[in-house]
Amino acid sequence: MTENQEQLVKKLVTEKENTSDIPADWHCKTRDVFQTRLERMTGELMRRGIDEMRAYAISAVAGEIGNNSFDHNIGNWRDVVGVWFSFDIFADGKVKVILADRGRGVLETLRRVKTSLVTDAEALETAFTEKLSGRAPENRGNGLKFVRSMVNTHGLRLTFASGNATMMLEAGMKIFSSENVYGCLAILEG
Repeated sequence: MTENQEQLVKKLVTEKENTSDIPADWHCKTRDVFQTRLERMTGELMRRGIDEMRAYAISAVAGEIGNNSFDHNIGNWRDVVGVWFSFDIFADGKVKVILADRGRGVLETLRRVKTSLVTDAEALETAFTEKLSGRAPENRGNGLKFVRSMVNTHGLRLTFASGNATMMLEAGMKIFSSENVYGCLAILEG
């Protein structure tokens, strides 16, 4: 993944009004396109020598985050429908996956079911620690707790931003203020 790609995705999610074109190779406009590319990534990870358990863990985390983009934004996209999904496998066996969307964001999604949430930081902490779903009354809400568990179990690192908060998950969780993200941005490394 080139530095230019990271700059492009960050521009995509930090512009109040989107003026970025997402390259077709990284834009999954629909869930079926996302699922196909996710399966292709899993196979590519294993073909490139990534341990099967680690490959499936990376794929599971990316799958949960990407699926959340579709699950929580149906009919509520700001301007760009779908998910940015790119990955790179480096010579040393490290992997970097980037997912981003221009949807409602975590705070707006969770505030529908937990009206006491005020800040993006509170929303991120809630999303990764409590069983709560923005799709209530459906009995869901375990997805990002699962992500947290997989990141910790497999020694991965996740940076997840939404609104004006960013969470770093790597052997613990840190949440801090950051540049505003319209929707969500996730960078998974390991």
